[in-house]
Amino acid sequence: MSDAPLLYEERDSLAILTLNRPARMNTLTEEMIQGVADGIERATASRAVRAILLRGAGRALTGGYDLDAWRAEGGTPSPYDAEGPEPRPGAWDPVRDYQAMRHNVARFMKIWECPKPVLGQIHGWAIGGATDLVLCCDLLYMADDAFIGYAPSRIYGLPTTMMWVYRLGLEHAKQYLLSGDAIDAATAHRIGLVSHVCPAGELEAAIEAHARRLAHIPANQLALNKLLINQAFENMGLRTTQLIGTVFDGIARHTEEAQRWMERVDTEGLRDVVAERDAPHGDYGARPKKP
Repeated sequence: MSDAPLLYEERDSLAILTLNRPARMNTLTEEMIQGVADGIERATASRAVRAILLRGAGRALTGGYDLDAWRAEGGTPSPYDAEGPEPRPGAWDPVRDYQAMRHNVARFMKIWECPKPVLGQIHGWAIGGATDLVLCCDLLYMADDAFIGYAPSRIYGLPTTMMWVYRLGLEHAKQYLLSGDAIDAATAHRIGLVSHVCPAGELEAAIEAHARRLAHIPANQLALNKLLINQAFENMGLRTTQLIGTVFDGIARHTEEAQRWMERVDTEGLRDVVAERDAPHGDYGARPKKP
């Protein structure tokens, strides 16, 4: 298997995009996010492709942003950086921060804007920034032992694509974003967050079978249906909500509490600090290990 962070394959009528950093739980880097965007554009341009699958190699779809890589790069690079003075250590430029994170949102939203159906395959975990990506998919299949959730709701972030409220409605969006609680597969299906739940060993075959069935519907019919459904949510203010969410995400990462939390990550290690964050809830880093 290639060591590229994003693998692209066309098989019959399907394009398969595989997040490929299994040793790091497919955590998102700049290169991987750009790979997803490029893969969606490539599949869109391919006449042979009728549906697109997004999946992850190894034991999880993705664990969210790779904080080590993100911080080593000085934050998410922005293609729109304006000339200006070299920032002093610890300084925060909210406009640069917004431009950089907005660049990520624009690339995630290529899934939403793609005229072909995109099906997301969730196994293991989809955490934090992973949900900004995967909730842009049209349909979600989830392994029965998988979890999804926005843990940074507890500290250090807010959802930037903010698909949660549009997929769940008010009550459940507040339930899971105010708490950041991990959502198991059965609950995700019950509240309408995912379309299907399958035994982990059957997940890949089930999602591929559904995707191939869509190939029997004219491509223009699928595109029109997707555009019509998406437009209803656009009319509800989706793009405005994303603008606010992206700005608020930057603010949430630069509060005094958030900065002190990251200082502890530097001195104590991410694993221990995350476990302490999650201890009152008993999930994510504090979830009991299987015997």
